[in-house]
Amino acid sequence: MEFTEWIRGRTDEQLRALVSARPELITPVPAHLEGLASRAGSPSAIGRVLDRLDRFTLAVVETLAVQDGPVAKERLRELVSAALGGAGPEPDAGTAGGGGDAEPALSAALDRLCDLALVYGPDDALDLGPGVRKVLDDPAGLGPRAVDAFRHHPPEQLDEMADDIAPGTRGSGKERLAAALAEPAALIGSVSPEARGALDQLAWGPPTGRVPNARREVRVASARSPIEELLARGLLAATGEESVTLPREVGLYLRGGRVHRGLLAVPPPLEGATRDKDLADRTAAGQAFSFVRSVEELCDRWSVDPPGVLRTGGLGVRDLKRTAGELDLPEWVAALVIEVAYAAGLIAAGGGVDGEWLPTSGYDLWRVRATADRWVALATTWLHMDRVPGLVGERDERDRPLNALHTDLRRASAPGVRAATLGVLAAEPGLAPSRDSILERLTWEQPRRRGPLRERLTEFALREAEQVGVTGLGALSVHGRALLEGGDPAEVLAPLLPEPVDHVLLQADLTAVAPGPLTSELNRWMTLTADVESKGGATVYRFSESSIRRALDAGHGGEELVSMLARHSATPVPQALSYLVTDVARRHGRIRVGTASAYIRCDDPALLDQITADRRSAALRLRRLAPTVIASRSSRAALVDSLRAMGYAPVAESLDGDVIISQLDSRRTEGPAPVRTVAAGNGLDPEVATAAVRALRAGDAAHLARREPVEAPGGQVPRGPATATISALQDAIKQGVRVWIGYLDSQGNATSRILEPARMEGGYLTAYDETRAAVHRFALHRITGVSGL
Repeated sequence: MEFTEWIRGRTDEQLRALVSARPELITPVPAHLEGLASRAGSPSAIGRVLDRLDRFTLAVVETLAVQDGPVAKERLRELVSAALGGAGPEPDAGTAGGGGDAEPALSAALDRLCDLALVYGPDDALDLGPGVRKVLDDPAGLGPRAVDAFRHHPPEQLDEMADDIAPGTRGSGKERLAAALAEPAALIGSVSPEARGALDQLAWGPPTGRVPNARREVRVASARSPIEELLARGLLAATGEESVTLPREVGLYLRGGRVHRGLLAVPPPLEGATRDKDLADRTAAGQAFSFVRSVEELCDRWSVDPPGVLRTGGLGVRDLKRTAGELDLPEWVAALVIEVAYAAGLIAAGGGVDGEWLPTSGYDLWRVRATADRWVALATTWLHMDRVPGLVGERDERDRPLNALHTDLRRASAPGVRAATLGVLAAEPGLAPSRDSILERLTWEQPRRRGPLRERLTEFALREAEQVGVTGLGALSVHGRALLEGGDPAEVLAPLLPEPVDHVLLQADLTAVAPGPLTSELNRWMTLTADVESKGGATVYRFSESSIRRALDAGHGGEELVSMLARHSATPVPQALSYLVTDVARRHGRIRVGTASAYIRCDDPALLDQITADRRSAALRLRRLAPTVIASRSSRAALVDSLRAMGYAPVAESLDGDVIISQLDSRRTEGPAPVRTVAAGNGLDPEVATAAVRALRAGDAAHLARREPVEAPGGQVPRGPATATISALQDAIKQGVRVWIGYLDSQGNATSRILEPARMEGGYLTAYDETRAAVHRFALHRITGVSGL
């Protein structure tokens, strides 16, 4: 049976399963089923679907690939059963995990392969789809067949080899050599133990090796080394000047007829520590709250003191270290916070020619949402973003540093690895699997995607999931499972989050203790008024002259600060703290600094006398212009900082004499859209799959009938309102009926068409055009009207 005819004989439900599992086959929709079959056999499409197969299903494909043609299911079961008998731990009786019955596992694998159009045909003649054998390099670790391995050898050399190992046979040298290697027992038995050892090393793959002067001409009688013994007998074939390969027939003989050494029909078991589910959920929820608060603190700090954008893009190493210190986080965690905030559209580059990293207007919208909703936005972004924060601090292939927020941190496979890693954690609730156990399971689930980068991405995903709050104590949390499976994470997370408190405990040593996570407004106010001394279960803040002055510079008054402290403290305001606020507020603003380059203005001449007499002011090059005014050649900012270092409390004023208040949260920029998320699974809408199959059937019927284009009905071209047009097309798609439409071509000419609509998305209608006898896409805004037939 031909592959195209087999595809054509599939039911609509089976075709929907095919295009749902392999959506790339209908991007765009082929004109007919013959085109679908051709696209299913393309190397790129086959490579993508093979990458998604688990180890056992891929082994079934490899077993078929090493056969010379179609194979009966019974013979395939024998080959697979031999491999299952040597695999891993002993299974339960009756299972297909080891030496038990392979029929259930094999049937399930074949059903899946047929659904994917990788295997086709009846049970007595199963074969791989077109192109699959070409895509598989060395299937099951077996080399090419002898006729392919020796195809580049000179005919004269092949004749000499055939004369040595198969004297008296007829045919060309390649044919005689291939016939001799089909039963290589005698040839293998005639080589030395050293040569047999070399064969055993290649038997289970990889089948290739490197030897000097591999293309040397050697005869059986003149062979002096183990490699020459193998080359002379055709047990090794030279594929290059220094490379050899083991012919497939020899490899299968050395394996005792088995294609694989050992297989597991079920995933390997996960090993690790069992966690209390409630404790793991609460731990993850606490970390989720901390991660949200870290992103909020990052954006608040960068709105006041934004770091610059490097000329090559990204964030400087010093800025990353400074941010990590301010957030009290390790550098790799700070990089994770920065990257997730950037991918979520909360920070972006802006601020002028040189560029600065600033919060976006989207941050203000995000900040006012509930904590659970804010976490969902961040966690969803982390799960689907292609940026890899774990690479920050490393160097690329050109030995250049990889900085945070740099474009080189993107890896296309990162979202898939995160989803696959969380999928492993979701397999056994309450279990915190070990790293090696997770890697082993992922290798079984997608063996073609294994490699050093994938292992590193898996390790990054595990540690980042813990920091983001998706996992707790190494086990997947209940809200992490809802995030992965498309549920409502916010609903299950909200009851687990720690309840924010709206008060602190003021101490006599000028400190304040927050007995829990503070509300956002109180946390922002405390961060402005005091310095964080330590974090943990209870955050400790310390009040100082500089922190009080910072609040005063932001526009708060002394009495207002004392009132806020009294309102939000569960203990009385200590006298020492009240005196500190009052004293700093009394001295704050008595000295005014403006622009001359800069000047100092004060209503108290005695205070200006004190400044000019101070030796530390010599570097400021001050000049007394009047009893209450001093001029300086320093800038206003430098003058304010110098006077504060001398112990005074100046404030800056504008040219109009007004005090300049340091406004917080005032700098914003417009950022890119947040990372686009995709639906769980393959993301193909069932209605799209149904419409695609309908279009394929209609196009294939026209292709087989080879009918001539149909004339559109005469008379007035259909016209109508846009809403009625779209509604009529949607009804036609659901009912599978033909319609008559009016359509404006690219030159604006009015035409009429008879269509079988298939699907409508993105402003376009995909339909079979009976007036053109082909599948076309029509712009909806050019359709003037619709009429039924």
